[in-house]
Amino acid sequence: MSRPPTFVPPPCASARTLRTERGDFAVLDAVPAAGVRRRGTVLMLPGFTGSKEDFIALLEPLTDAGYRAVTVDGRGQYETAGPDDVSAYAQTELARDVLAQAAALSEARPHLLGHSLGGQIARAAVLLEPRAFATLTLMSSGPAAIAPDQRTRAKMLADALTALSMDEVWQAMRAMEPPPPQDAQTGEGDPGGQDDSEALRARWLLHSPAQLIATGRQLSTEPDRVAELAALPLPKHVISGERDDTWPVPLLDDMAHRLDAHRTVIHGAEHSPNTDRPAETAAALVDFWHRH
Repeated sequence: MSRPPTFVPPPCASARTLRTERGDFAVLDAVPAAGVRRRGTVLMLPGFTGSKEDFIALLEPLTDAGYRAVTVDGRGQYETAGPDDVSAYAQTELARDVLAQAAALSEARPHLLGHSLGGQIARAAVLLEPRAFATLTLMSSGPAAIAPDQRTRAKMLADALTALSMDEVWQAMRAMEPPPPQDAQTGEGDPGGQDDSEALRARWLLHSPAQLIATGRQLSTEPDRVAELAALPLPKHVISGERDDTWPVPLLDDMAHRLDAHRTVIHGAEHSPNTDRPAETAAALVDFWHRH
């Protein structure tokens, strides 16, 4: 689960509803300040259990560089409502949502970025209609199914969601987390740390269980579609941290090679470079988009 530094958008961004032909989606819409040269628009898709706020630390550096950045809650994620029917979250349906979101931005072709699960949904959208986007960035998102231990965790979560309430599942997940790091001398928690538990809980409770069950299964069964994607002339970027327990980094390196994609490794980051090292991540994204 990505932990954004805050759930409060920066001054450059506003929380609003993006109205599309496939329904309404909650977004953060960040725009460059007056006088900043406009260089394009990027549509950003969050990962499993995440939300649009996962990209919040990227918004100011991206708008400073001239990009409008729109981060979206997909159907059934956080502040975007979704049905209780698992079939409504088939990957093709989610991909068609992304195409509708891109069309509703009323801009020239946006750059598309997906983190983790969002990357696989982004890939599916591009394969449906590659001409809708200027570039594709896959952030910590691998070529096929997640690692075996992560598949086990996704199965455990799906089983829990069929038997327990969202709040009961949240309490169980929190109980399984390691304790926060302690100060070596005092034995106390980091006094400068931020307790984000209530914000994360509020986000969790608004997720659709059906969405989590369906997308967890997708992550566990996703086929390798790298050859299909490589056949498209769309510029591609694979970015990740230097460690990743969802898709091993060597697997991401190999995927980038097969895609003939630009490759970036963010040192000091793990599965969520967008929250672990936002300044370095934003700089790498801007560098790639400037080239295209």
